[in-house]
Amino acid sequence: MESAGLPITALVACLATMAPTFAQPLELVATIEMPGVNGRIDHFAVDLKGQRLFVAALGNDTVEVLDIAANRHQRSLSGFKEPQGLAYVPQTNRLYVANGEGGRLDLVEGGSLSVLKRIDALDDADNVRFDAAAGTIIVGYGKGALRFVNPDTGASLGDIRLAGHPESFQLEAGGARIFVNVPTAQQVAVLDRVKRQTIAKWPVSRATRNFPMALDEQGRRLFIGARSPATMLVYDIDTGKVVSTVAIGGDTDDLFFDSARKRLYVVCGEGRVDVLRQESPDRYAMEASIKTAPRARTGLFVPEMNKLFVAAPLEGSSAARVLVYQAR
Repeated sequence: MESAGLPITALVACLATMAPTFAQPLELVATIEMPGVNGRIDHFAVDLKGQRLFVAALGNDTVEVLDIAANRHQRSLSGFKEPQGLAYVPQTNRLYVANGEGGRLDLVEGGSLSVLKRIDALDDADNVRFDAAAGTIIVGYGKGALRFVNPDTGASLGDIRLAGHPESFQLEAGGARIFVNVPTAQQVAVLDRVKRQTIAKWPVSRATRNFPMALDEQGRRLFIGARSPATMLVYDIDTGKVVSTVAIGGDTDDLFFDSARKRLYVVCGEGRVDVLRQESPDRYAMEASIKTAPRARTGLFVPEMNKLFVAAPLEGSSAARVLVYQAR
């Protein structure tokens, strides 16, 4: 049988090419291998002007430097002791490296990539943030504290004590608050970074092991990734109440909010990135689940580049690498 002189097989092929295709929200566009890197990989920092990505290779005691313009490995920096958190300050071209086992914060000059100063007495130094408004470095450490540090001299500017070791924390840009995950206390601590005091403690009662965190300040929502059960909790930052919960993949350690696309990227160690669509401040839907690699649970979303970088540790014959995804 034919239709207007066109064979059925040709017609089917033609219709197939006309069928709509639905692009994934994240497209793998590059893979950057990190030769000789073994063990667990922790957090990232980016130098946008220099087009460099810094990767804390915790299990390797190194910080890896990647050229993200050419998508190639540039340098491996040694001399660290379990690097965990990183912060890069473009105004001074300095990198700050929190050493967990070393119990210190290292100040690294961005040009030579040499260590300028080491700040000791910071047991289990972990996540690091730069408070641009105040011009200070903040590092979570020990059995429960945030340390405020002068970024030039390394001098201590004081601590805020917490009920347990701090994991991910986020700074409010339009206010003075810091939101801190304190998993051992099953809470989110809310701090005033001007008054240097705790102003609220929001319970994490629907799940445990709350590690990653992201903030949608405009939408007044805080997102908490928990591992047991694998859940994302959504808090109203004005009331401190949980307004939504969403099932996610297991073993998450990084979570990012893409404000331009109203999406969340949940990096899960079970080998996937969950992409959640924000339908409203209180409603979220699974848009896609993108396969990554085993134990790939940390990364960095860079909104200026519309790219998500995900760390994949050494696995069998596959070298440690960073997977580069373009947000669509």
